[in-house]
Amino acid sequence: MTISCVIIEDLAVAAEYLKKCCEKSGELDVKAHFTNVSDAAVFLNDNTVDLLFLDVEMPGESGFALLDQIPFSPKVILTTSKADYAYNAFEYNVTDFLKKPFTYQRFLLAVKKVSALLEPAAQPEGGDDHIFIKTEGKLVRLNNDDVLYIESMGDYVRFVTNDRKYVVHNTIKNLEEKMNRKAFMKIHRSYIVNIQKVDNIRENGLFIRGTELPISKAHKTEVIQRINII
Repeated sequence: MTISCVIIEDLAVAAEYLKKCCEKSGELDVKAHFTNVSDAAVFLNDNTVDLLFLDVEMPGESGFALLDQIPFSPKVILTTSKADYAYNAFEYNVTDFLKKPFTYQRFLLAVKKVSALLEPAAQPEGGDDHIFIKTEGKLVRLNNDDVLYIESMGDYVRFVTNDRKYVVHNTIKNLEEKMNRKAFMKIHRSYIVNIQKVDNIRENGLFIRGTELPISKAHKTEVIQRINII
């Protein structure tokens, strides 16, 4: 399997080394290289790739800001000279962290992690109209129609339904790939909503049963396209 990728790195020497590692591996297809977040965001709003090699400390906005500006969720390998970004990496569900300078062997280990994640995932337990979640030591069936929205809580998520809330050890990123995409839509890196439960939409948010949920700039276009406007 060939993994499409983009390099976001402002240092020419570091970018060139990454390109050579990608070429040597035979597994990666480098689609583009950018030296700043704004140019990368323009490209990634029109093109999707499997993986980003992302430097954190960039001219202008940080590398993490890019992840809030694109309408899809690629795998991410951070490339940085500092190890101070563990919390942010966790929040953005980063696949791996390459501390500069890194060896080609360490690079391959990171790529192997991405490759494993990109293998076709098994379907979630349940059918198109329901899922099973593991909570409080048991499997609970949730019909799609019962779920209002799903909220990220770090390494947990909260399923908000018509009559109660369930906290589950999972991530928004993982659920985004497994939930029925006809019924659910990601509107922010921390929220997935049931499209049929949206009551109204305003400038930067939407409302479900009186609760306002934020719409990120990166997901706003998709939200508008998915809502049936006449």
